[in-house]
Amino acid sequence: MTGKRAWSVLGLGALAAQAGHLLAYQVQFGAAAQQIQSSGAHAYFPGAVRAVLGLAAGLALTGMFVVGLARILSGRPIRRGSAPRYLQLVATLFTLQLLLFAAQEVAEALVAGAPAASVAHLLLWGTLGQLPVAVVAAAGLRWLLARFEPAVEEIRIALAAVPPPVAYTSVAAPALVHFECNLPLATVAGASLAKRGPPSFSRISSY
Repeated sequence: MTGKRAWSVLGLGALAAQAGHLLAYQVQFGAAAQQIQSSGAHAYFPGAVRAVLGLAAGLALTGMFVVGLARILSGRPIRRGSAPRYLQLVATLFTLQLLLFAAQEVAEALVAGAPAASVAHLLLWGTLGQLPVAVVAAAGLRWLLARFEPAVEEIRIALAAVPPPVAYTSVAAPALVHFECNLPLATVAGASLAKRGPPSFSRISSY
């Protein structure tokens, strides 16, 4: 996995971990989940979830915009490039999300002065909350990676084919210089013609 893809997986895992955290509490506490996640050491969580969902939506829309723009510029559908294997993405995202979930739960317990949950408890509820989110997130990320990188390459090719504005300047400059050089000649010629009077017929009349 390349560096850019690794950062994409890491960022998506951090975002998806919060969705999995929300799902785990919803399954564990039911209707009381929102009240628990809005009080005490969890008071930050509702605002964090809103920010995470907004950021995830913004990133998804940006990726889809790049793919759509590349299709418009190239005039053809974007070919699919190589993407990480789906099961590999699921495993990577799930592991990352589970680690973040456990670290977040332990940190919240330390802040509240309460004993941390057991490893079995964290594994059970972390798996129930994080695995479904990892399955969905891996499918979306794989679809986006298979099209985003070829789309960026198509945009580069389209921008490289646009002629630079310097070409127009180099063509217009000689014409402007030629016009400015001929302007004094035209002025002098116009002045000399203006000084001439009408033709004289005195010699014709003398005959």
